[in-house]
Formats: sequence, C-alpha cells, structure tokens
Amino acid sequence: MRVLVVGSGGREHALCRSLKLDPQVSELHCAPGNPGIEEVARLHPVDPVDPVEVAGLARRLRVDLVVVGPEAPLVAGVADAVREAGIACFGPSGQAAMIEGSKAFAKDIMRAAGVPTAQARVCRTAEETAAALAEFGTPYVVKDDGLAAGKGVVVTDDREVALAHAAACERVVIEEFLDGPEVSLFALCDGSTAVPLQPAQDFKRAHDGDQGPNTGGMGAYTPLPWAPEGLTEQVMREVVHPTIGELSRRGLPYQGVLYVGLALTAKGPKVIEFNARFGDPETQVILDRLETPLGGLLMACATGELGPDPVFAGGAAVTVVIAAEGYPGAPVKGDVIKGLEPAEHAYVLHAGTSRVDGEIVSAGGRVLSVVGSGPDQESARRNAYDLVSRIEMRGSFHRTDIAR
Repeated sequence: MRVLVVGSGGREHALCRSLKLDPQVSELHCAPGNPGIEEVARLHPVDPVDPVEVAGLARRLRVDLVVVGPEAPLVAGVADAVREAGIACFGPSGQAAMIEGSKAFAKDIMRAAGVPTAQARVCRTAEETAAALAEFGTPYVVKDDGLAAGKGVVVTDDREVALAHAAACERVVIEEFLDGPEVSLFALCDGSTAVPLQPAQDFKRAHDGDQGPNTGGMGAYTPLPWAPEGLTEQVMREVVHPTIGELSRRGLPYQGVLYVGLALTAKGPKVIEFNARFGDPETQVILDRLETPLGGLLMACATGELGPDPVFAGGAAVTVVIAAEGYPGAPVKGDVIKGLEPAEHAYVLHAGTSRVDGEIVSAGGRVLSVVGSGPDQESARRNAYDLVSRIEMRGSFHRTDIAR
C-alpha cells in the first residue's frame, strides 16, 4: 500500500519508522515531515491543517491510506476531506475529534456513557471560575477547553495562578483533583469496535522529580510492571467501549486512535483526558515494542476491519526527550545538533528539527526523542541515556529520571 502521514513531529517520525518496517507498505510519504523523517519517507510541503490541500496531495500521490498524526488537522476536518476524496483515512472526523478539541464535549460524552472521571464544572466567567475553585478546593485543576498542544492544564495550590490561567482562556473546565499514578492507554478503533495497545507512562513536568512547568511530555516508558492486573481489560470495558458506543449513538463513528489518559485512584481508574491521536512521547515507546505490522493495523481501522489484539515484543522501551533552551515558554531555535547516529540498542527520532546549510538544527521546543530498548526496563533506560549523552546541542536539557 501507498501511505501518506500528516505531521512533522516525533510522533510522526515514530509512525513513519514503523510503517517503513511493514512489508505491506510499498511507498511512504509525509507532509510536511522533518529531516529525520526524510530518511524513511518522501516529504511534501503542505499546510497540515488545510483539509483541501491535504486531500489534494493524497489524490495526486494516489495513496491508499492517509494517517493523520496531530490533533489540529483532525479538529480542522482533514480526515473528513480525505474520506470525501475516496481515500481511506486513519483519524476521526472533525466532529468526533472534539473528544479532544473540547474538554466540555468530552465530559458530556463521559457523563452520557457512564465513564468514571473527575467531577467538573464548565466556566466562562470569573464568577463561575471562583465558585468552581471553591467547590473543588486544592490542588486546583484548570483546563483550557480547547486545543493547547498538551500544555493547557494548570494544577496548582495557588488560587491566583489558577484564576490567571482561567482568565487567559475563553472557556475552562475546572475539575476535582484525581490522586494516583497516571497511565496512558491507546485504543485503535474502526468505527464499531476497538483493540488496545500496550499501556505506557509519560512524564509531563519539565524537570526532574516532576518539578517545573507542564509540557507536552519529557519522556515515557513501556510496559508498566507495577500496573494492576487486568487494567487494560477494565479500561476497555469501562471506558473505551462505552465512549465509542456513545459517539456512535450520536452519529459520530470513531475511526482512529482514542488516547485515554488515566489516574489510578483509590476508587479505581478514572479518565483525566481523552485525545483523538497518538500521544507524544508514548507513541515512540509503544511502536518500538509493537510486533504486528503497523500499516495493516491502521488500514484495518480506516476500513472497519479490525481483527485480534495487536502483538507486542517482550522487553522494555524508554524514550527521553531533549528540549531546547527556554522550553516550554519561548524555546530557542537554530542551534546545531551533533551526535545523532544510532547506537546498537537506541536511536533518535526527530521532533523539532530543520536542515540549514546541510546541518541539522533545532526548530522547536521538544527537539528530539531518544529511544532505548532492552530485555528489561533498566537496560532500556541505560541504553537511552547512553545515546542521550552523546548528543550535542547548545542550551538543551532533558530529565534524568525517566522510568526511574
């Protein structure tokens, strides 16, 4: 099959790398891509949030499948335009993608489906915000209702910080705090059924010990040896199937990946958030362990033909994100990067990079994802950090406690 991947980050590099390994994939394209993706796919300049432009490119390339990576193109209706062009697409419709595009919509779906989640209030005014903060107490959880590239959530004990974040958003969802370790579970959906991928855990705060500002994710690992037995089956039963069932009842069959962000509370798993796409950086480690060919899986989702659960290799994978100076506020760009050659059990995925005068330079906040694998978590972690230590980029930083 001929495949077009839409996006330009570390998640898309991971998707392209796995698709390249699938013997069914005869031709691989990415739009707009990055210098790392260029090593495995043909790149095309395109505005990824322009449905007409993406669908037109897919038609010109005569691809069999389009895989939409980021959330913004999904919410913009790129998947709808591709399907209208008669091409299979992995990714939900614009309306179904509002499961991520609007926290309020997601809460409404969860209430209707009986999905366990935090109590919440949707607030549009300062008065409503103040009342909700008083109702739920500390720690305050304030979420921008719309898309915010994984950085729209503030969890704080400082009421003024919570109020300031709410004031900067058009509409917010204020929730009770869910205490417990967090887990990410991705479910592949074909419109009527779903199968799980292997759970992972990511690290959201910028610095060691979960300190510093919230980010899009500074690292991740899989599997989770400490996770409760039967967790995946419970989440599929109590969360995924009711959610896609409710969406179908509303005339919004869900095709793509449903990202379930969970807190394992004393009362059981509860949903923190839904995303309408693969999570970054969890995708990097999950796809590293996936044995089932990815192209066939994604095509099955796009055509309503999902089969048995995917198969995963043994061992473990750990990814460490290398970020630019100033991230997540105002990341510095244009710094030259050296030491990107892979090691025996580790490799580099490009996230925010570009090519200038033949050299790879930083071009975003999260610049690289370094993935290490091994027979166990500690060896995978060691292999990832060994390669991280060889990479040179002025002002860069990374967490040293991923998967510790």
